[in-house]
Amino acid sequence: MTVSRLNIRIDGDLKEQAKEVYNDMGMDLTTAVTIFLKQSVREQRLPFQPSREPIENVIARYEVENGLTTKVDSVEELMKKLDAED
Repeated sequence: MTVSRLNIRIDGDLKEQAKEVYNDMGMDLTTAVTIFLKQSVREQRLPFQPSREPIENVIARYEVENGLTTKVDSVEELMKKLDAED
């Protein structure tokens, strides 16, 4: 197996966030990218389903699914919570 270098331009903040995610999983970015590329070749497609769904919807769904939202029972309760955040 011949090893070659892959250079890409990417937002610095995104790189650091990704490094943190993969470090938490016990791997570095090189390993993560290699896994992504191998799976792409094996499946002959992106290893995930791309979506045209607005990113705001994706984020909102993630927040709901992971308990990152606050439930209120009335508009008055919502207004009190919003005022308390100021």
